[in-house]
Amino acid sequence: MVQRFSMAVVLAALAGAAAADIVLAQDFLFRRPGVTIGVRFGYSMPRAEGEIFDFTSDELTVEKGDFNSAAFAGDLGIRLGDRIDFSLGFGYEYSEIDSESRDFIGDDDLPILQTTGFQRTPVTVGLKAYLTDRGRRISDLAWLPAKWAPFVGAGVGWVWYEFEQDGEFVDYETLDIFVDRFTSRDGSALAYATAGVDYSLGLRWILTAEARYSWASANMGDDFVGFDPIDLTGLRAALGFSLRL
Repeated sequence: MVQRFSMAVVLAALAGAAAADIVLAQDFLFRRPGVTIGVRFGYSMPRAEGEIFDFTSDELTVEKGDFNSAAFAGDLGIRLGDRIDFSLGFGYEYSEIDSESRDFIGDDDLPILQTTGFQRTPVTVGLKAYLTDRGRRISDLAWLPAKWAPFVGAGVGWVWYEFEQDGEFVDYETLDIFVDRFTSRDGSALAYATAGVDYSLGLRWILTAEARYSWASANMGDDFVGFDPIDLTGLRAALGFSLRL
């Protein structure tokens, strides 16, 4: 009994090793992938035009470039054709800037300090068009990915934002210093255009580099009465990985 059991274990191990060798040796997929899932990390550069950004830069020690920030993005791609994907995406961008009043100091001769936060959360749908074939079929059961696959795309969506200033401020009529928090939250439709390239790291994994430019603006909240709509337009450059399914 023991010998039979030992022989079964040995045969199972040999079969497993053989199967592993076959998988490792495989250099093609059995079917053309229909779905990709990707995540990317990058850098967001808001245009930061308009009254609220001009006011912030004029009154506080904040430059428009300070609103640049780290960015996170993810997407789901569904293949519609050899070179066309439907793309569903989302992102998150947030900057936080510590500053002080440019023209005033406190009664204690210390700076008047505040913090400005700017958050954008876009959700988008669109089409991605590949400029070259993403792979080739070599038989009815085998598909090989191309090494490079550049793409362009465009779409629409919705972006939620929050603009918040918290800290010490100057009442320009009385010159009194007060502590407060001003917040504006809203959403807006957006449009975007994108370009990038996929680099195949293997059968399943892809290294993706992408640049995306989005256009949007939204109304300011009641804490910022009298300001024009906030500019949500900007560029995002990102690098990350995608998985073929």
